Amino acid sequence: MRLSHATMFARVLESDASFNGRFFTGVLTTGIYCLPACKARKPKPANVRFFPTCEAARATGLRPCKKCHPDDFARGADPVLTDIETLVAEIRAQPAAFPDARAIVRRSGFGATRLFELFRLHFHTTPADLLLRARLEVAKTRLLTSTDGLVAIAHSAGFESQSVFHDQFRRHTGLTPAAYRDLRSTTRFAVDLPDGYPLGYLRRALSRDTQSVTERLDGGHYQAAVQLSGGPAIISLQIARTQVAVTVTGGSAVDAHGVVAGWLGLDQDAAAFARLARKLGLARLVAGRPGLRIAQTPSVFDGLLWCIIGQQINFAFACVLKRRLVERTGITLANGLIAPPTPAAVAALTEADLQPLQFSRSKAAYLIATARLVHEGQLDLEGLRQFSATRAERTLLAIRGLGPWSVNYLMMRALGFPDCVPLGDTGVTSGLQAALNLEQRPDVDATRRLMAMFSPYRSLATAHLWQFKQPMPT
Repeated sequence: MRLSHATMFARVLESDASFNGRFFTGVLTTGIYCLPACKARKPKPANVRFFPTCEAARATGLRPCKKCHPDDFARGADPVLTDIETLVAEIRAQPAAFPDARAIVRRSGFGATRLFELFRLHFHTTPADLLLRARLEVAKTRLLTSTDGLVAIAHSAGFESQSVFHDQFRRHTGLTPAAYRDLRSTTRFAVDLPDGYPLGYLRRALSRDTQSVTERLDGGHYQAAVQLSGGPAIISLQIARTQVAVTVTGGSAVDAHGVVAGWLGLDQDAAAFARLARKLGLARLVAGRPGLRIAQTPSVFDGLLWCIIGQQINFAFACVLKRRLVERTGITLANGLIAPPTPAAVAALTEADLQPLQFSRSKAAYLIATARLVHEGQLDLEGLRQFSATRAERTLLAIRGLGPWSVNYLMMRALGFPDCVPLGDTGVTSGLQAALNLEQRPDVDATRRLMAMFSPYRSLATAHLWQFKQPMPT
């Protein structure tokens, strides 16, 4: 579609990265051309000319911007992103080599302000938080694979003391380091909940799909059929005020803990978002639920299926289609629940198999084609967890059938990135209208502007907006 000058200039004012490469912005007064998303000072409309390619811009005597590197983007390179990804890989491999965030700044070659900006943009976090999570991951691996004592493991991961190690580990996993190590030889464990955890909202999240044949909630007892690394399994939760007792049948307790921690959203900084909302004068947004978290899908593939199925149809019908797909391709387990399908099972389907189930032709095609990419190893969904948010988003947007809403929803609900907005989502726009007392629901551009104030916690902001007009659960 041909873009008007007004449309392109509006995208420049919004620093809209989704238009990078679709056109390039030339500023006649400075002699520079940029990407639409460039963070440099915005030019006046009269001083701007737009170009379809970098070559066209250079032909008029303009030179590339040294801040956004349009030529690198045009040829598929992104040196700044590559530098940050390389640095993060070093931190994750050897977190003990970085005593603190200052050491990361020194290693990076960037100034502190610029590095913090790049970490938030590309990894949705700060250097200090990423370092902490890297230390925890190293410690979890050592706990499961070595016989070293807890003091030695804490030291090797870079923790300053065993008490700090213990407190941070428990806060992010709901288990002590010793209890996590015991997962190797048990099928039962108990996860501690943070103080003030909103159990009503957890129960609402676990029971929102009334058509589901993969899960059931009965009071405080929840059962779900899931696909773990060893195949289908059943995870049972007994939910109490301060603790969730977990039993896994047919699978690894280590795998099950990862799923349960995702359901509970233990790794999300709900308290930090609540503080931000209050600072913005929006205490009403978090009233009654300051500890709200986003319940993650059991696997990235589960999230992907839901994204494709749920596009452009209402929630109730999406639940019906999901149930029909699971009944057609899943595995029935001993308790009557059906384990969700594997990529191989969906990849083996044809469009003719799904159309009688009321899947549209395009939805069936997208579902099967994407499952085949996963099954054939061309798309490593679980590997996306280690990507930068920028790289993950670009990878997913390149898949036919996945648009900005789907990709941001998947990154938020399945990959756990904390600064995503599913633009165009009616729950978000109606929530913004009510929370901010707007005369009308904001469009995509207005939503992007309004949600910017919640960065770097826009995923949690989205979760609160979804709940804002809903009655308080019991």
